[in-house]
Amino acid sequence: MRGERIYQALSVEGAARYHRPTMHKPRILLVEDEPGIADTVQYALASDGFAPQWCSTAQLALQAFVADPPALVLLDVGLPDLNGFELFKQLQALPHGASTPMLFLTARSDEIDRVVGLELGADDYIAKPFSPRELVARVRGVLRRSARSGVAPAQAEVKNPLQLDEARRQIRYYGHLLELSRYEYGLLRLLVQRPGRVFSRDELLSQVWDGDSDSFDRTVDAHVKTLRAKLKAIAPEVEPIRTSRGAGYALSEAWPAGNDR
Repeated sequence: MRGERIYQALSVEGAARYHRPTMHKPRILLVEDEPGIADTVQYALASDGFAPQWCSTAQLALQAFVADPPALVLLDVGLPDLNGFELFKQLQALPHGASTPMLFLTARSDEIDRVVGLELGADDYIAKPFSPRELVARVRGVLRRSARSGVAPAQAEVKNPLQLDEARRQIRYYGHLLELSRYEYGLLRLLVQRPGRVFSRDELLSQVWDGDSDSFDRTVDAHVKTLRAKLKAIAPEVEPIRTSRGAGYALSEAWPAGNDR
């Protein structure tokens, strides 16, 4: 296998032991779809005092990051379900994402790919083939620079985790694609476009239901309830839709710097 030839000799026997992180070591989130490479990288990191956590897809990586932000992310560009550059953007939008160091780990060595990755804000770019020792040294170097910068996660800029894609009529929440009905999408789309703005039930009925005479205030309340349930399933401690008693509903303008669950 090419993956075995391009890496320096390094035993991966028992690498599966390192798939789960330990509490007292810096946790490294590894996003890599090739099991052989993932085992080698995990073994190298674990042997040097880190706690690697492996995710083979972008979706799993987003879920792992939301559940517990790591000390650093090693991110492969060529993933099966999402381009690594796009995953980087979604990770950056998550709580702690902007303050978490991220390194691209990829077989792409063209200058344009390196430039794109670094211009997006990546902390380093490691092209395959690479030495496991070099990889670990790069990880330690980035973590040292990050520690010297003194940027605490709670002080990092927190972006709105709701991402609206009107062309596809889709909305993502903390990187997760929401499965929404026509009216759920219209309701959330309106709130996302004007964070903090309180919409009365009459306004929502007029703009989302097009003034359907068969719709009532209870219709709005029922759809807000189902929306909240779908959002809470992703981030239980966050309340994105607030109720203005007697007035209506609004999207929160204040987002927590972390999602402690």
